[in-house]
Amino acid sequence: MLKKAEVLKQLAQFSKARGKVVTVHTSLKAVGAIEGGGETLLSALIEYFTADGGLLCIPTHTWESDIYDLRKAESCLGVLPCLAAAHPDALRTMHPTHSMAVFGDTEGAQEFAKNDEFANSPADPAGCYGKLYEQDGYVLLIGVGQEKNTFIHCIEEMLGVADRLTEQKVEKTIMHKDGTEEKRSLYWFADTLPDVSEKFQKFEAPFRHFGCIQDGILGNAPVQMCSARKMKEVLELIYTNNKGGELLADDLPVDEKLYLK
Repeated sequence: MLKKAEVLKQLAQFSKARGKVVTVHTSLKAVGAIEGGGETLLSALIEYFTADGGLLCIPTHTWESDIYDLRKAESCLGVLPCLAAAHPDALRTMHPTHSMAVFGDTEGAQEFAKNDEFANSPADPAGCYGKLYEQDGYVLLIGVGQEKNTFIHCIEEMLGVADRLTEQKVEKTIMHKDGTEEKRSLYWFADTLPDVSEKFQKFEAPFRHFGCIQDGILGNAPVQMCSARKMKEVLELIYTNNKGGELLADDLPVDEKLYLK
């Protein structure tokens, strides 16, 4: 059973991300037994990645519901996001469907979270996912693969990939802690290609070719530390070379001609 000191020791392999913005997607089951469970893992992640002025971001998405209720520490992403949402040191962003719990310097966290409630899409480049790119941050995938990498939605929106968002906005509700409701409208995922994120695994090979990914281990879980800027550069190259064609309509690997010279 892992103790917190061992978790911190294993996180040291990702020292390049300290002092940066790090967004974490995690499978606790894949990590295995930890003394103190998810609370210990969250504590270690906060301690390690917020050192030296860094920010730790735990997605606390609530997209399964039309209501984002700030009175409840709920998320549709599992145990760790719920723990993060409930943590007293968390600054939870106001995105109506794809909120994050941000940890770190108060002023830096507030600046990072600013304007997220006005997002026009789930991973709006003007919101937190876009700031992950702007601030040269990282996506840490603990026990999960690229299919959980929400930042890829943001990249595709940056690149103007067709058929990813609805033409009309949908309405969502933010329920504030004082019980007041705020209505927000945003473009939603188009149903042209259902479960498009399941195909994001196809990008792992080109990401690896260009050195976007640093591999590691946390407990029993394989870990990928992915550079936000490098991932965007690689996908921009692929989509440019593909000349507007659809890449995620099947399970076939990305044609190497799209990214190899």
